[in-house]
Amino acid sequence: MSNWIINHGLSAFILVLWMGINTFLFVYYYLFYDHGLQFLYTRHIVGSGLSWARAPAAVLNFNCMLILLPVCRNLLSLIRGNFTCCGRSLRKQLDKNLTFHKLVAYMIALMTAVHTIAHLFNMERFNNSRQGKGDELSTELSELGDEANQTFLNPIRSTSTTPTYVVFTTIAGLTGVIITLALILMITSSMEIIRRCYFEVFWYTHHLFIIFFAGLVFHGAGRIVRSVKTTDPPHNISFCEDQPANWGLIPQCPIPQFAGGFPQTWMWVIGPMVLYLCERIVRFVRYMQTVTYRKIVIRPSKVLELQLVKAGFKMEVGQYVFLNCPDISQLEWHPFTMTSAPEEDFFSVHIRVVGDWTEKLMSMVEKLPEGAQGPKIGVDGPFGTASEDVFDYEVSMLVGCGIGVTPFASILKSIWYKFKESNPTLRTRKIYFYWLCRETHAFEWFADLLQVLEREMEERGMGSFLTYKLFLTGWDQSHAAHVKVHFDKDTDVVTGLKQKTYYGRPHWDNEFTEIRNNHPTSVVGTFLCGPEALAKTLEKKCAKFSVVDPRGIKFYFNKENF
Repeated sequence: MSNWIINHGLSAFILVLWMGINTFLFVYYYLFYDHGLQFLYTRHIVGSGLSWARAPAAVLNFNCMLILLPVCRNLLSLIRGNFTCCGRSLRKQLDKNLTFHKLVAYMIALMTAVHTIAHLFNMERFNNSRQGKGDELSTELSELGDEANQTFLNPIRSTSTTPTYVVFTTIAGLTGVIITLALILMITSSMEIIRRCYFEVFWYTHHLFIIFFAGLVFHGAGRIVRSVKTTDPPHNISFCEDQPANWGLIPQCPIPQFAGGFPQTWMWVIGPMVLYLCERIVRFVRYMQTVTYRKIVIRPSKVLELQLVKAGFKMEVGQYVFLNCPDISQLEWHPFTMTSAPEEDFFSVHIRVVGDWTEKLMSMVEKLPEGAQGPKIGVDGPFGTASEDVFDYEVSMLVGCGIGVTPFASILKSIWYKFKESNPTLRTRKIYFYWLCRETHAFEWFADLLQVLEREMEERGMGSFLTYKLFLTGWDQSHAAHVKVHFDKDTDVVTGLKQKTYYGRPHWDNEFTEIRNNHPTSVVGTFLCGPEALAKTLEKKCAKFSVVDPRGIKFYFNKENF
């Protein structure tokens, strides 16, 4: 339990707090509308449907306030980088911004479903009441508003009007339909398979959030949920509900007047909307800044390296940028981790060709004449990630899979510069680096950096600072035969490094045991840029091998999220 608290305690607390607020809002507003005397006449017609519609609306207001905040990347980077009060545990929560964004979206979807279904039942009950299918009080309430100096309670204003007509001709009904359709499209296009195979569909439909929030702001303006308002003389609801025939005839029972509640949704969402608008303005300004190509390199295994220069650009290790190529798409932005070090006078990204956008970019680059500038490119960022904290740990454990090695390329380059400059602020004393690849060509572009690091550390007598293990998880018979012939060479036949390549996958229990034995009292940061399945494995290992004793070793798990 102690190990679990180390890695998940604050996340669990935030989740419980969020769920607690949602539960409180639902229960509070359910009881408010279920027992409020001013809503007694409305409840008489629609029953508990009133509470089941209004309680989810309160929860929706709260979550629609939250939904934009996790995607304000510049705000999160500001909190991460500039606020000294933001400790390590809190910064880890910033790395889970997209997870929280999804949780809030699920809550919005659930509450929208409940809210919509409840109102559909309410409209049917309003219609039945208008048709005279209810009791005397329901009929009398539904007919209010037909004469001068009266206000209505039932939104269906005539016996010939259908609920469908009301839904598509009132502000509340029409905006509700638009909001619901936009939400359905956004959620369905956000499924994992859609994002991976048809990213453009996900990207474009997600911009329906503009229509969603516009509809949300105006949705309450219809004031379709109405209650008894105070009059002079007052209408005594408790006394008059049983004698609608005497309304307007006796002093205690003047004809009741009704009014819709003041719209509140805009007050919940206006702040986040302004923040997000500022976010988009900052992104646009960055997009307009000139970016030039320093170097373009086509690497093995369909990897494209872009070395870029932008005035005033400053980065930290492990950060990422969003790239846009207008010649491919004006609206599409894709995240890429930077592989350069902060000490360099340029920033670089390595792009693996895996989709339509990257294929088009590679095709354009391949057609460029020698030494020419590449296509116009927009850069938004840099933005912080978990890897920024790598130098806050005495011992760091870096795990990359395939192109997921990119944040660690930045880290290892920065280490090389820090050693070169004898930087005294380097707190890290040991780094364990693991790279898992399916094919041999993937190692080629990164092996040069490891060779330089090997040589530099040996010259400085710090050969033990970096321990790295490269794992080849896929090979054929010809490669196995080649390795067998050259097995006795001093350097590895795949990478040319002194450290030989391992075949297969790491046995993580052995790796964690070795680190725990070597550093029994250290705090170890475990960083992963790779698939979710491996993330779950490493997260469990971090909990398993952390020691309960406060003086013992602690493993903190961190994962890259885009």
